[in-house]
Amino acid sequence: MLATAAAIGAPGVLIIPLSQEFGWSTASISSALAVRSVLFGLMGLAAAPLMNALGLRRVMLAALLLVGTGLLASLAMTRIWHLVLLWGALIGIGSGATALVLGATVATRCFPRRSGFVMGVLGAGAAAGPLVVLPAISALAEAGGWRAAVFALVVLAALAAVAVLVLVPEESGGADDGLGRIGRSGGNEPAAIALHGAARSGIFWVLLGTFAICGAATSGLVQTHFVPFCADYGLSSFRAANVLALMGPLAVLGSLGAGWLSDRFDGGWLLFWFYGLRGLSLLCLPFTDFSLTALAVFGMFYGLDWIATVPPTVKLIVLRFGRERATLILGWIFAGHQFGAAAAVFAAGHLRDASAGYLPAFLVAGVLCLFAAAALPVLSVPAGSGLGGRDRT
Repeated sequence: MLATAAAIGAPGVLIIPLSQEFGWSTASISSALAVRSVLFGLMGLAAAPLMNALGLRRVMLAALLLVGTGLLASLAMTRIWHLVLLWGALIGIGSGATALVLGATVATRCFPRRSGFVMGVLGAGAAAGPLVVLPAISALAEAGGWRAAVFALVVLAALAAVAVLVLVPEESGGADDGLGRIGRSGGNEPAAIALHGAARSGIFWVLLGTFAICGAATSGLVQTHFVPFCADYGLSSFRAANVLALMGPLAVLGSLGAGWLSDRFDGGWLLFWFYGLRGLSLLCLPFTDFSLTALAVFGMFYGLDWIATVPPTVKLIVLRFGRERATLILGWIFAGHQFGAAAAVFAAGHLRDASAGYLPAFLVAGVLCLFAAAALPVLSVPAGSGLGGRDRT
């Protein structure tokens, strides 16, 4: 999860080098990255049935092969459609197969009493990947060009594939490996019927909408556009990448802390605070002096909040819709997260080219987070209530 997430996050520090070499606009590059986010989310929906049919090991190896192929072939790209095909389609599909649904399945099926904490651990691995590697990728790009940085990601994907071959046991397609049948919602109920039932609940749409805002504010805006945003204010790509790297270990701590809290406190109110504070930080950032001190404070705060929304969201899905349906429902909600990210990637790039700045994008994202915070108290369910899947609304 960490290795494929690194391939997703690295383009954030490569927008400027690509633009300088090929003359591509920020809007054009952002369009390719928006395709990546959409396919990443859609593949999250297909990943569970594929794992049931082919086995976990085969799906993981296929995902890493797609990511590695897309990265390696991009070393020779010269046209913008090459970027859309390789970084948009291949990397989007490959990384989506090892997305959040995989972690949620393990957390909810194997660790039901500590699912919030375990989801925090696995979510931290997925989210910390791009943040942790960004300084190294940025340094390689500055020293040897963007191709050296991409080749390093190819090596990382290859190492992950070796780890899968050595450590992940072979499975027969369709075997029940203890994680449960993740392509079905529980018992003999078809997945489509379970989804139809969930979609009639207002709770489902609140979770879908707020998690779409989560994707827009994090992987869509900050992860992709933070480095060029800082460059507009005279900060080097390497220093801006270091601020993002600061968020990496803090995102791990924030995710673990949020997981611990979601096992003990009301998930709806936890999300109210997480989204509300995130929105305020986004509204304040454009009006700082962009000194290293100001950016470090933003990085520390935003890092702790980066994936803190994941554990309570997963916990609420389990409480509202039941453990057997949780993975299926999360797949759709995670797809909404990536659609939100795609919209933010695309819109921020076009706004930047149209207005020569990212200020409107950060202000809109901040306001959307405040709207999400205002909507979340309706989800209030005490963590120990044992609601178990009956939607109280």
